[in-house]
This record gives sequence, C-alpha cells and structure tokens, in this order.
Amino acid sequence: MICDTGIREYLGAVLLGVNMGITSFYFLCFFAGILILYYIIPRKLQWGLLLLCSIAYYLLCGNGMLILYPLASVAVCYTAVRLLAVIPQDNARRRKAVLLLTVLVNIGILVVLKYVNFGIYTIDGIARLFGSSRDLIRSVDFLIPLGVSFYTFSLLGYVVDVYYGIAEVQNNFLKLMLYGMYFPVIISGPILKYREHGEQFFEPHAFDYRGVSRGLQRMAWGFFKKLVIAERLGILVDTVYGSYHDYPGAYIWVATVCYAFQLYTDFSGCMDIVLGMSESFGILLPENFRTPFFSASVAEYWRRWHITLGVWMKEYVFYPLLRTGFFTGLNRSWKERFGKKRGKQYATFAAMFLLWLTVGIWHGGDWKFVIGSGLLHWFYIVMEELLAPPCARIMDRCHVNAKGRLIGAVRIIRTFFLVCIGDLFFRSASVGDAFAMLRGAVRVWNPAILWNGALFGLGLEADELLIVAVALALLLAVSLCEQKGSVRDRILTLPLPVRWIIWYALLFAVILFGCYGPGYSASEFIYQGF
Repeated sequence: MICDTGIREYLGAVLLGVNMGITSFYFLCFFAGILILYYIIPRKLQWGLLLLCSIAYYLLCGNGMLILYPLASVAVCYTAVRLLAVIPQDNARRRKAVLLLTVLVNIGILVVLKYVNFGIYTIDGIARLFGSSRDLIRSVDFLIPLGVSFYTFSLLGYVVDVYYGIAEVQNNFLKLMLYGMYFPVIISGPILKYREHGEQFFEPHAFDYRGVSRGLQRMAWGFFKKLVIAERLGILVDTVYGSYHDYPGAYIWVATVCYAFQLYTDFSGCMDIVLGMSESFGILLPENFRTPFFSASVAEYWRRWHITLGVWMKEYVFYPLLRTGFFTGLNRSWKERFGKKRGKQYATFAAMFLLWLTVGIWHGGDWKFVIGSGLLHWFYIVMEELLAPPCARIMDRCHVNAKGRLIGAVRIIRTFFLVCIGDLFFRSASVGDAFAMLRGAVRVWNPAILWNGALFGLGLEADELLIVAVALALLLAVSLCEQKGSVRDRILTLPLPVRWIIWYALLFAVILFGCYGPGYSASEFIYQGF
C-alpha cells in the first residue's frame, strides 16, 4: 500500500511538473532508476539511455516547450561542424562565415532570452512617463530555459575547436545532443570541452564498484554542503538582506560573510552532486572549484572559483581579443609611449576590462552582476598588479618576509574581504541597495551583537547556529586536507571499518541535520539561474 501510494505520488509529480530539483526525493528516485538501468542494459545503449533521460528531465522541469531552445542550439552547432568538415581549410572566408553565423545565432538566442530584460529595466524609468507603454515594456519577458548559458558555451566552444582543427567532428546528431543536454551538467555546469570530455558520454562503461561508490560518496558530501550548511545560512542572509535598514553595522558584515559561505557551499555542493553522479556513470567531468577561500590574491581566487568558466573566458574571449588588430595595434602604440613592459601591461588591462565586463554580464542582466562579479574584480586585479612592486619594495626595506606564513595569512584574509564586497553587490536586490548596505555597514558600530545573543534573532535558533558552526568547521578541516590532495583517496587508505564509519557518519549527518522533508522545499541552486 505504501509503495503503491509512493508510485502514485511520483507519477503525480511527473505529470504536474512538481519539484525535480536535484536535492528532491523525486530526483533521487529518478537518478536511482537510471543508475540501475544504466548497468543492466547493453553497454552500447548506455549513451542512448542518458540522452532519453536528459530529454525527460528537461521536459519535467517546468515548461517542456523550453526544450526547443537547447535543441535549436544543438541543431545550429551540428550543422556548423558538418559544414566545417566539408569546407576546405584554404577556403578561409567560408569557414569564417560559418563560425561567425553560428556564434551570432547562439549568442543572439542567449541575449534575447537572458538579457533583453537588462535593457527593459534600464529604460524603465523612461517608460514610467508613458503609463501603458511601461506596461507594454514590462510585458516583454521571456521564460529562460534551464542551463541556457552552460549549454550555449559548451556547444560554442566545441564549434570553435572544430574550426581550428583541435576537436573531432561529431557526425551523429543525437550524440551531440547528449553532449549539449546531459541532464546533470545542464543544471549549473560545469562548462565542458568536447575535445577533453565529450567522447566519454558515448563510450561503454562496465559496472565498477569503486567508481560508483566514489561517485555516491561525493554526492553525499554535496548534499551535506547544500542541505546542512547552505540552506541554513540562506535563512540568516535573507533576514538581513531583506531588511537591511533594520540590521546595520556588524549585522551586514556577518550576513555578507555568511553569504560568501552560502554561495560557496551551494555552488560547490551542486558540483559535487553533479560530478559524483557522473562518476557513478563512469564519466569524469572537470573540477569547478579548488578551495578558493585559501587564495592569496583575487586573480588566484578566480583560478580556483568556477574554474571552467574562467578557462572558457580566457580561451574563447580573452586570448582572441588580444590577437585582434585593435589590441595588437594598441599594444604596439602603448609600448612606444609607456615602455615595453608598461605598454604591454596596460594593453592587457584594457582587454581584461572587456573580459570582466563579459564575465559580469554572463552572471545576469543586472548592473549588480556587472559590478559584483565583473568590473569590481577587474579593478581588484589591476590594483594588485600595479601595487605589487611597490609593496614588495616596502616589505624588503622593512625586512619583512613576503613569503612567510603571517603575510600569507594576511593576503588570504584580504582577498576574502575583497571577494565579500563583490558578493554583497551580487546578493543585493540592486546596486543602490548595495551602496546603502555598505554605508550602513561602516556608519554603525555594534560589534556587541557577536556575543550578546542578537544573532539568534536572525531566523536561526542557538541549536541551528551550532549545527552550522560545526559543519563549517568540518568543511574547513576537509578544505585544509584538500590542499594536500584528494580527501577521498586518503580515506581509501584507511582500514575498511574506519572508511565505513566515515561515510555512514556523513550520510546520517545529512539525514539528521539536513533541511528537507514534507512541506519543505530546498531552494534552487543559486547558479541554476545562470
């Protein structure tokens, strides 16, 4: 009877498009069924099963008609690579035209779906003058398909690689469709490179106990980050950011630090689930995080945070920009004016400005993203580059060991603080709210809230705050161990009983302390909207 009821509930969820987020019970049932079938069916059919499940997942995640968008992108890119395969290399004009048209179509779809409201809201103040015209402008809104930025970038990178002859042409439309719409990745990435990861999707994978168990272990760690830490921190952050006028001074600093950890545990937790899920299928995807909060500079932070986006932007935006006639001319001109070293550096900074503007816009059609995830970080990196030589000279004159642990710790703290300022813009409702919060944070001095119990009034009781504190301490310990190598590999060297105790303890921590259950719906992953 219970089983029968569960089946009916599941089918009802499927038919109604109810929560199929990857932390939901329904998704776990979906994944478990796929995993069992994956190793039962003939291996040559495994990629077909993943394709069918990717289509099914997309159809179940809200408006099924939105699947037409990723299908259109796959179709355009498939046509492009087939054309590039038959156009001779010496026919540069036709090959370039195919590439340019493919980029314009895909980026055009992305801009219309994701950024048209950027312009709409920017001119909203003008529209207020015209009453019904404003309503008309506001009505121009688009439903955004799941993972639009991630599948667009993965597919475009593949076409560019085929154009330059560094990736093989995929002649099977359905296989390219799987690469572009693979259901774990389409949620929040990582951004893939076909030449490095594409063929894994189509290779046969025999059941491997170690691979499946390691994948499930990583998924459990991701659920721990999301359900135990991120969901609780989100309550505190929402309380302060939702009424920041009532919570000035140290409240804002506490909430901003909490948001930095919420964002990290939410996004990296999602990646752990996605990469673990794929590992259980025998598919190894690229890492997207490498303990970013241990970074000694903002530039290093971005080499450790959202790694696949940074790599994609460097390979397909930054380096091509530097090779354009404009920037080669600018480089030459500024070398003559400022000297060889400074001229090259300034030209690089100019190209970096466009790079970080693009990164900011990628995060969303709002000025808070352009500043908080883009131009502010460009400013940080430029200042780090310019101030590094004089700071080094000052430390040398003061006989300070620039490579010592103390200076290293100061640099890590400084970098974390700068990143938190960017996160404040990222999380705020608007740029105006972000500046208002910064003013409120520096004008009011109330550090006593850290010890007088005032933090208990931010939505989390004492026991909830204790759970978060212990969980963050565990996260810190694991992150420190990751600095020296894979934690899972180190656990694998321990005696079997100890290994089982560790993984069962993690599982029960999620079950006992995770935020889930009847009537509770875990929030969407923050980067799912990008």
